[in-house]
Amino acid sequence: MGILNQGLILMATGMGSVFVFLVVLVYVVKAFEAVAPKICHILPDPAPKAAAPKAKPSADAAVALAIAVAMKRAGK
Repeated sequence: MGILNQGLILMATGMGSVFVFLVVLVYVVKAFEAVAPKICHILPDPAPKAAAPKAKPSADAAVALAIAVAMKRAGK
């Protein structure tokens, strides 16, 4: 019966400590929720990134297109 009691005590201690940690975490997050708007001006929003310019077709694509058109005209 001693090992069973030790297991139950260990389980209760572990679950209790996790429960206490989560309760403290909830209160810390709520406190930060109240403080965050007051310090938000310190870190400005990042500037939006400009859209990347469209890449021109590469020389390989142009060569492949020219070959395809030449083969079509030659009837192959």
